[in-house]
Amino acid sequence: MNEKRKHSRVDSIYLLNYVNLDENDKEMMQGMGRTINVSESGIMLETHVPFSENDTVDVVVGLKEDMVTIRGKVVFSRTTDAGLHQSGIQFLSIEDASLATLRRYIDAFNAFSANA
Repeated sequence: MNEKRKHSRVDSIYLLNYVNLDENDKEMMQGMGRTINVSESGIMLETHVPFSENDTVDVVVGLKEDMVTIRGKVVFSRTTDAGLHQSGIQFLSIEDASLATLRRYIDAFNAFSANA
């Protein structure tokens, strides 16, 4: 299979808070979900409500004791057999501190997986 991703993904399950924004950055809805996987350039999340392609979403993910704040756009969305909604989010902006935390988490996970 030909991999098109710029960054490797790390399978992970962490709780997150999301805010779905309209084109004027006004809150349309907010809720809780969980991560499915994460990379330096995007995240797949699972929620009870669907998102539409190109929606803007602010996401706060708790990675152990650290919080990572991300703004992204929905690049795809699908419904699982269980009726949950999985959405691929491409990062539009991420604070330097959040990106550093995310990189540490991904590096630690990859090191653990290589030794397992």
